[in-house]
Amino acid sequence: MNMKHIAILGCFVILTGCASLAEPSPDDPNYAPAMPEEQIVEIVPDGSIFANSRIDSIYTDIKAHRVGDIISVQLEESTSASKNASNKDSKSNKNSITALSLGGKPVTFHGYSTEVGASSSSSFDGSAKASQSNSLRGNISVSVIKVLSNGGLVVRGEKWVMLTNGNEYIRITGIVRSEDVNADNTVSSQKIANARIQYGGTGDFANNTERGWLSKFFNSKWMPF
Repeated sequence: MNMKHIAILGCFVILTGCASLAEPSPDDPNYAPAMPEEQIVEIVPDGSIFANSRIDSIYTDIKAHRVGDIISVQLEESTSASKNASNKDSKSNKNSITALSLGGKPVTFHGYSTEVGASSSSSFDGSAKASQSNSLRGNISVSVIKVLSNGGLVVRGEKWVMLTNGNEYIRITGIVRSEDVNADNTVSSQKIANARIQYGGTGDFANNTERGWLSKFFNSKWMPF
């Protein structure tokens, strides 16, 4: 490996490390709430002394259905997976050639018998087991950022909790059917299509439980050794 290759590898390691050092932060514009559009109501004078200029009324649905409306998402995520695999194989071979004979007498070569024999055997026994489970419970409020032509609501939002040793955050994006929003303006996370749910932390506590960027590189698929 010449100096040119070493320099390229060094630059790649540095760039990989810089990319891994970027941490989520509050007030990310990608998770900023969408502001509702101002709706102008034209009031037609009809001589009534009660002029109602409010858009909403007692007949308006309280469920979110416009850009900027808020929906409370109930996190009800629980996954469990397990896999068992086993394989056992064995094979044996035995071959032999009887000694040559001439005139009813065995033929020898320098005193050694001409009988030839060979045998082989092989066996394999392997097993694997893997299991994983995850659970996430809680609530997070998200805002509607877009209303699709079919009535679907594109939502996104985040929640940050400041702790002594760092911050914890929950982020979620996805598409909600307006029919799945309950009367109290809540929806289960299991009914969010194309859901992206992130739960993590920043600060000293999170850093102490995470491998460094150089260690990640040497354990990544890009490591040639």
